[in-house]
This record gives sequence, structure tokens and C-alpha cells, in this order.
Amino acid sequence: MVDSQQDRLAKEVVELSISFKMALSNKHKYPMAEFKSFVAVAKRYVEALGENPLIHREVVSAISGLREFLETERKQVPGEVLYEADRLECLFFAGYDPHFEEDEPPCL
Repeated sequence: MVDSQQDRLAKEVVELSISFKMALSNKHKYPMAEFKSFVAVAKRYVEALGENPLIHREVVSAISGLREFLETERKQVPGEVLYEADRLECLFFAGYDPHFEEDEPPCL
């Protein structure tokens, strides 16, 4: 069942990534809703992975280099978008979330 949930989430991540990139073609308004949906599902995918070393190739393609893609796609990108893109890449590839709700954990 875990594999089917990961497969379902991977498919959703890829679909929302495509939807977000298509919404970027509207040069008048930044597609924040599409971006937030994509990030939320990507985070759920990372949580579902747990310690599983196998990652869907399409998800890697959707997340790898996300910040660089966003910076080259538009001249002005909201800071929140760049921050979340960095955060998502750290969470996905490095295995930690650089954002703390309060102070840093006591172990640091």
C-alpha cells in the first residue's frame, strides 16, 4: 500500500508541476496558487518516502533545479516562491528542512 501511495503522490507532483509551468505562460499574474499546490504535494511525497531510497525519476526532474528554472523563467519572482523552492530542494535532496518555526533545535 505504501508503494501505491508513493506512486499516486508522484503522479500528482508531476501533474501539478506541469500545471504550474503552463500557468507561468500568463505573464500578467504570477501563478501562486498553482505553485503552492505543487509544493504542498511535493512535501507530502517527501514525507511518504520516509527512509525509502527509491525516488521516482519524474519527481526528481520536477524538483531538481527548480529555483534556477524560476529565476530564468521570469525577471521578477516573488521572494516567497524562491524561498519555498530552496526549501523544497533541501527537503528533497538533503533530507532536512532549513526552516524553523521558532529557534534552532537545541542540538545545533
